[in-house]
Amino acid sequence: MSVTSFSRLGTANAYDNTVANLQTRQNNLSNLQESLSSGKKINTPSDDPTGAAQAERALNRLARIATDQRALEVQRNAISTAESTLGDITDSLQQVRDLVVSAGNGSFSAAERSTVANQISGLRQHILSLANTQDSNGQPLFAALGSALKPFAGPASGSPDYTFQGLAGTSAGGTYAIPSALDGDSAFMLQAARDAVYNVKVTSASGNLTTDNVVKSGVGTISGDSYSITIDNFSAGAVDYTVTDTTTSVSTSVTGVPWTQANGFAVNTPGMPGLSLNVTGTPTAGDTLTVKPNASVFSTIDQAVTDIGGALSKNDANQAVTQALHNIDVSMANISAVRGQAGDLLNRADSITSGNDKRTIEQKANQSRAEDVDMIQAVSDFQKQQTGYQAALQSYAQIQKLSLFNFIS
Repeated sequence: MSVTSFSRLGTANAYDNTVANLQTRQNNLSNLQESLSSGKKINTPSDDPTGAAQAERALNRLARIATDQRALEVQRNAISTAESTLGDITDSLQQVRDLVVSAGNGSFSAAERSTVANQISGLRQHILSLANTQDSNGQPLFAALGSALKPFAGPASGSPDYTFQGLAGTSAGGTYAIPSALDGDSAFMLQAARDAVYNVKVTSASGNLTTDNVVKSGVGTISGDSYSITIDNFSAGAVDYTVTDTTTSVSTSVTGVPWTQANGFAVNTPGMPGLSLNVTGTPTAGDTLTVKPNASVFSTIDQAVTDIGGALSKNDANQAVTQALHNIDVSMANISAVRGQAGDLLNRADSITSGNDKRTIEQKANQSRAEDVDMIQAVSDFQKQQTGYQAALQSYAQIQKLSLFNFIS
């Protein structure tokens, strides 16, 4: 008997291999379908351990950036409020200045000057309240490097009358942060060596002595002490006086200082280092001048209230107004400088926010590269897998018919 044709008969091993391959194809197809539906190529860490670690690292960095930005917003809001408060204080100081100017009106009576002084006193209370303003978290806006909940205390009966209850200075912030408080000490407290803000009280028998503002002489270092100047003798166009440092009780006598009716005489001596002032009017032996530094802008306003309210003559009023205007202007300049620092900090906060936005975009890109699926590639792979799976099913359906029983039948 001759055999003209042969048939390849299926075996159990062939069936098992085919079924295993079909299951693998089905599993691959299922994974591709899950990736397409979720948009992620990593649905569990086992899908790609390295990629999963990269995505987790990116997520952690994004969380840190978000935390930094939330903290920055709190700091930005505090500095913005502080800057606005300094603006309100500047407006109030301008009102004080306008009232001081009005007190120099030659037609004002002592009662009218007293009324102006009362108005200035009310504004001082308002300014002190603003200086102790707290942010939404209950922290002082002008706490510097740290302070009590009310940084500015006063007025006290002793000297200094107002004090800053904290540590002066401004923190450096950080790469992703700014300070949350401004330096109230620099804004509101006065330093004799830096500001040379002094008040001069004249006690004159003739009642016609007045002084210009105390200024820096450029000779010596300002100590910040208080001084008493006593006229010892006046004759033949020259003045003898003694300067006593009331802090150290050291006295310095000066003789033969030129005096003219038009210009008066100058006080510029080693006994009062770094300071000078000019005295006009006709001095009399026994006349005295006391020179005391002002501790703060609040002290300056209180002194203006005392001097203007207590002025009994036009001469006294002019003395009070001249000094008050000079000292208020110095204080306003200090506040303006700190307000400028607040503006710099707000600009820095904007720059940090911009940097955080860039960092966020970068980390989101890293996360996307690690775990997001390439949709075009995934669709192409899905179609290939689907075509291959269908072909495998069809071929298996044909091969499974090639059995010995089918051949016999």
